[in-house]
Amino acid sequence: MYQREEESIKKSLDWITIGLYIILVICGWFSIYGASYDYEHVTSMFDLSGRAGMQLVWIGTSLVLGFIILKLDSNLYDVLAYYIYAFFILLLILTIAVATDTRGSRSWLKLTDSIQIQPAEFAKFAVALALARFMNTYNFKLLKAKNLFIIAALILAPMLLIILQKETGSALVYSVFILMLYREGLPGMILSIAVAAIVFFVVGLKYSETDMGIISLGEFITIILVIIFSILYLFFNYEKGKTVARNLLIGSLILYGLTYLLHYTGAPVNFGIVALTSVALLVIYLLVLAKKFWSKTYLLIAAFAIGSILYVGSIDYIFTEVMQPHQQMRIKVTLGMEEDLMGAGYNVNQSKIAIGSGGFLGKGYLNGTQTKLKYVPEQDTDFIFCTVGEEQGFVGSVLVLSLFLALILRLIYLAERQKNTFGRVYGYSVACILFFHIAINIGMVIGLTPVIGIPLPFFSYGGSSLWGFTILLFIFLRIDMARKRR
Repeated sequence: MYQREEESIKKSLDWITIGLYIILVICGWFSIYGASYDYEHVTSMFDLSGRAGMQLVWIGTSLVLGFIILKLDSNLYDVLAYYIYAFFILLLILTIAVATDTRGSRSWLKLTDSIQIQPAEFAKFAVALALARFMNTYNFKLLKAKNLFIIAALILAPMLLIILQKETGSALVYSVFILMLYREGLPGMILSIAVAAIVFFVVGLKYSETDMGIISLGEFITIILVIIFSILYLFFNYEKGKTVARNLLIGSLILYGLTYLLHYTGAPVNFGIVALTSVALLVIYLLVLAKKFWSKTYLLIAAFAIGSILYVGSIDYIFTEVMQPHQQMRIKVTLGMEEDLMGAGYNVNQSKIAIGSGGFLGKGYLNGTQTKLKYVPEQDTDFIFCTVGEEQGFVGSVLVLSLFLALILRLIYLAERQKNTFGRVYGYSVACILFFHIAINIGMVIGLTPVIGIPLPFFSYGGSSLWGFTILLFIFLRIDMARKRR
């Protein structure tokens, strides 16, 4: 019987994903050794007193953990999903109460003098399981108001608890579940609203110091963007809205064209009043159409426009009152509003220098000067990718990114071949979480996104990170193994 079970694992386990996982983990181990290598005090990769030696311990325990997960009955993850979720919610609450302050956050639970864990890293798979279990219930309909409320609660509860631990970066990871929901039938308008919110925040903040009458240049541009978003949604997503979209476009062009001509002739023009008037006319026009044709679409777009204007008006308050000073500075540095090369921008600047110095082929393994001389802080954790860029150059960086891309595409393929909603939802959740971590981590290392302190999967040093991603991935592999039986 045992032999039959072993043969079943060999046949049904997706060895391509296992292979990609092992390659990435090994590449990460070598990168950690390269990042922590000291010319004056050379230690072996296997020395447990060094970073690479300890990471090898975490790798070994992760493999054991993965093997145990594969041996367990796949039905356990479905049956115990809510209990696992509840356990980690309680653990996150406990962390807030008992965790000590570590570099400004209270997110680490100390187990021994040398070992501590970060529950936020493990809560990701718990949320993914809970969502998969809930969305796999009989006769489930995503767009039902009650279901959307429960899904939002399942995602927001850990997010808020992690924010209370002062780990905003880790909390933002949970927002990526919206991509999984989009795959399961969430309307495109909701996803576009999320994208619009980010665009409005960036533009509104970056140009907030230039006046355009009664509003700032940032608010003026975002109002134009609100009109453009509304027109595009009407044109591409609502068959009857093409004529309305055309009317709005023509009306907006006439209004702003006349305003510019008046300004060009020297007449006093308040662009802020014109912008607010244009969006007010758009809303009134849509509300009239909504009443005339009893159309929810016109009503929703009008609500989007009103909500966007209120959101844009609150950007300054969110930035100055809600965000911490160090978060404000990081965003300003990323948007080019501040330089601060010796403060908030130091890490990113040194990281870009390290990656740029690697050139096309890199300086060679253990030959990186920026990383060996410790110019880049956190170079074996959050900024581990700069070691890859400096030592392996453009070619090595592309190879690593290709491995990550192959893993994500493979996970999407596995998710699509699942026989039930539980496996598909969990699989897409895994792919989305990995995508977010990879995109944001590499983005912050090269200066494209703010520094929010999230690890690069399988590369960044740390047991919590590696264990968390291993559990996340191997549970899905176990679910995939049982897809035929399911």
